[in-house]
Amino acid sequence: MKNLVFGKTGLNVSQIALGTGNFGTGWGYGASIEESKSILDQYLNAGGNFIDTADVYQFGQSEQILGDLLQGIRNEVVLATKFSSGASPDANQFHKGNSRKAMFYSVEQSLRRLKTDYIDIYWVHHPDNMTPSEEILRGLEDLSRAGKILYAGLSNFPAWRVSRAVTLAELKNTVPIAAVQFQHSLVYREPETDLIPASKALGLGMVTWSPLGGGMLTGKYRKGETGRAEGFGGKVFQAENTAQRTNILDTVLQISNEIGVSADQVAIAWASTHGTVPIIGPKSLTQLQSNLNAINIELSADQINLLDSVSSLESLPENRTILQTRDLLIDSNIA
Repeated sequence: MKNLVFGKTGLNVSQIALGTGNFGTGWGYGASIEESKSILDQYLNAGGNFIDTADVYQFGQSEQILGDLLQGIRNEVVLATKFSSGASPDANQFHKGNSRKAMFYSVEQSLRRLKTDYIDIYWVHHPDNMTPSEEILRGLEDLSRAGKILYAGLSNFPAWRVSRAVTLAELKNTVPIAAVQFQHSLVYREPETDLIPASKALGLGMVTWSPLGGGMLTGKYRKGETGRAEGFGGKVFQAENTAQRTNILDTVLQISNEIGVSADQVAIAWASTHGTVPIIGPKSLTQLQSNLNAINIELSADQINLLDSVSSLESLPENRTILQTRDLLIDSNIA
């Protein structure tokens, strides 16, 4: 597996990250400890080094399992985790959100579960729509100075908040915002209008989740499988509920048949063409092995253009005015 320079940092990360939201069964859907170990071992054997988790995944089980499995090799991987939701379903009000208090409590709990004394990339999982950027940055700076985190990142934040946080960190000379994480796939291309160009301009590392649309782009739901459509209560799932999405999946399946690979590999290979690090979140060793084969696929220019065309945001009526206005601003040198 290739390594990529991560944004403006000196960090080299593998071209595909391993998401461990399925490590554990605390949510009633996921992988056993034994299956999780097999997935992690195979990912590392394939040359992967970038592991992504969160305190809320499987209500803390994901971090706990990783803490056990990474003993002896902790310093050989880039380990990222997140806070904001709290690790328990009934988290105390002071243990969730983006406040410094929640941040300090959460990082200590994550360090304990992960059995490590530092976190490589600490993500603010999502905005709480209350805590100002100044407070978030001060907290991350304190954690950095204490040696508890090496890099800071924002996950699921809108582009304007990312840009503001990056600028404030530069002005106040606090720990930089090094990376962003957001959803991106053939059935969710909205970040291409703002987050991706903003991140490139700011030199941020970009990590994207759900490159398979929650499994929709594998075509498995057409065969009657349920997977994330039911496993996570229907969350983190993109349904095949529009004519465009049906056309997208038909095209993915067509290309996969043409080049003799599986549909998931085509979708991940396409996601990788945007200068991002896609996160895969396999629940089984079979899924992992299939996902990883995407690194061996090089889509032709015609295939990429076809996928771009059928999934274009401009084909959606609700997006046409927004995109036309954006293009007008760019052409007028206003934006």
